[in-house]
Amino acid sequence: MEKEKYIPEVKTRLRSRIIEVPHVIYRASGIKILGTRIKSLLFTTDVAIIKNANANSIIAVYPFTPQLSITQAILEVAPVPVFVGVGGGLTTGRRSTDIALQAELMGAYGVVVNAPIANEAIEEMKERIDIPIIATVVSECDDYRGKLKAGASIFNVSGGAKTASLVKMIRDEFGKELPIIATGGPTDKSILETIEAGANAITYTPPTSAEIFAGVMEKYRDDMRNK
Repeated sequence: MEKEKYIPEVKTRLRSRIIEVPHVIYRASGIKILGTRIKSLLFTTDVAIIKNANANSIIAVYPFTPQLSITQAILEVAPVPVFVGVGGGLTTGRRSTDIALQAELMGAYGVVVNAPIANEAIEEMKERIDIPIIATVVSECDDYRGKLKAGASIFNVSGGAKTASLVKMIRDEFGKELPIIATGGPTDKSILETIEAGANAITYTPPTSAEIFAGVMEKYRDDMRNK
């Protein structure tokens, strides 16, 4: 059995508070996108967290109409590739395509379209942009075959508690060639289950700034009590 390689680690005094993705994610095969191998995607738009995390990439999807000012801010801060949400629900059609093209020109590595997007909108987008289109799949009722045929090149599977089984169903149908990103869930066990089902890369939702600050403030209070 091959021994686990020792990895030297270097930290600094001021930058020791880093959000680290669960180590089990590194068991995924990864997806090579524009020459960069990606196993972990941090699901956040918080620029402070983006700047202080060790994920391979950022998936910047949010429940509002996509705005280029938000895209630009994230791309300027992120030290890793960014995959940008460009709509597909309320925002779709020509507007989504225009946003996708602008995201590409700003430096995004790919664009993410929401589950309700029409296949015709994916086709139009595919004709206009050169970076990958990542199509979100939320259930077995989703027309994922149509999305793939329309021009999506990567699936972003987010099926809640059924994510692993949904990943396995898609993997069994399309084989090993199809790149699949999936939500891993809150535990190492659920992440590993999703990887074993066939996910190549895992999205990880980090704690919020408020949650991190709560821990920091509690430590400050403890330090003051112990003086």
